[in-house]
Amino acid sequence: MPICLLPFAFCTLPFRTLAMTHSPTLPPPFVRQMQALLGPEYPDFVAALQTAPPVSIRLNPARRVRSDAREHPYESLPSVPWHPDGHYLSERPVFTLDPTFQAGAYYVQEASSMFLYEALRQSVDFSKKLKILDLCAAPGGKSTLIASMLQPETDLLVSNEVIRSRVGSLRENMEKWGAPNTAVSSADAADLGALEDWFDVVVTDAPCSGEGLFRKDADAIREWSPAAVEMCAGRQRRILASAVAALAPGGVLIYSTCTYNRDENDLNAAWVTQEMGLDVVRLDIPAAWNIAATEYGYQFFPHRLRGEGFFMAVFRKKEGPARKHTPAAGFKNLRPIPKNQIPEAARWLQSDAALRYFQTPSGEIMALPASLENDYLVLEKHVKTKWFGTNIGEFKGKDFIPGHALAMSLLINPDLPGIELGREQAQLFLKKETFERTADMVNGWVLAKHQGFNLGWLKVLPNRLNNYLPPERRIRMELGEG
Repeated sequence: MPICLLPFAFCTLPFRTLAMTHSPTLPPPFVRQMQALLGPEYPDFVAALQTAPPVSIRLNPARRVRSDAREHPYESLPSVPWHPDGHYLSERPVFTLDPTFQAGAYYVQEASSMFLYEALRQSVDFSKKLKILDLCAAPGGKSTLIASMLQPETDLLVSNEVIRSRVGSLRENMEKWGAPNTAVSSADAADLGALEDWFDVVVTDAPCSGEGLFRKDADAIREWSPAAVEMCAGRQRRILASAVAALAPGGVLIYSTCTYNRDENDLNAAWVTQEMGLDVVRLDIPAAWNIAATEYGYQFFPHRLRGEGFFMAVFRKKEGPARKHTPAAGFKNLRPIPKNQIPEAARWLQSDAALRYFQTPSGEIMALPASLENDYLVLEKHVKTKWFGTNIGEFKGKDFIPGHALAMSLLINPDLPGIELGREQAQLFLKKETFERTADMVNGWVLAKHQGFNLGWLKVLPNRLNNYLPPERRIRMELGEG
């Protein structure tokens, strides 16, 4: 959930988990705002802010956690009502030390944000080929949610983050999720607006004043002011204008914030209809979910449901002619690999995957779904900073060295050899420790696994095992912490 604080920041660094009992006093203008908004419910709202925030995760349906796994019987935990793979945890574990988390088996996401699933389900026709833009994507919660709803052979997801310091976490989380039909970009919203009429869906989780995060982040309270609300509302309209420009006729725009005030929520939603000409899409929401319907959207309050403050509105662009985009003639920094290397590269991937193979200037081999090549070439033409495809490894002479992204990818050949590690062994692997070779191990590349989930690569040598986990993926936390 991005907070609008800095003049040109679309998203901020991850928040710190704190309870209101350790937070500053609520600003008087905010108190008056919420009293007017909630009336007699206001005391309940304040009481909810004094409680610990709920902890929730969303399972990766492509890596279903086994229900018989002792460490993580998450599928049996209470469900988030608006997402079939969302679950509440009774307490917050040390996720960093959980190998299944590092394997992309689930994502830690605030429950209210998972409402995006229901909004998409009711407003988008997923039987058609789709191009979706997540305009402010870091660290990847909404992008991983969207990726799980798409068809990897035909649909494209572009996850954008303008702040370069946050792109690394976005790329890591998308890599961990494993979907092959994605692109990560780092562009200003106005630059993506140049892709006029191209996306079928644009998700805009806009930077906001962060009122919905007051229970989690004391800094959000200290930095809040009416002036900040006004500044955020103006920036949100500028971002929305670019989002609408990129949206195809008949396409769906989803606008969300983690705040309560009308300026950033309903008044901006009204602006989208009046100035941008989009129509509001009304959703069918069960009363038992306790989500408050507003004039233009849906508001989440922490005293009514298990989640943080959140707002979402859904719009549809009017039908009409769409601008045509011609793909670039080729990729500037990618060249097709030699034909004689394709059989060896393909051996590591699913046999039925229709892929195109390219090489970067630094030697990385990228696998792209063949059906999406033209879409990637359109991005190549219009977006300067972007990454797409799956980095499956590199050739050193005739030998193929598999990459970490390949171990995480859903494209990987399921018949490749692997070694199952217990929890402690898996944690040691994730700290990039080495292991002793046992007599039954066959020389060569093997996947380090935990509960059947891939963690990365080991190479079995005659007298030792080498751990090929990338240094930047190494866990630095001590195993006894938490």
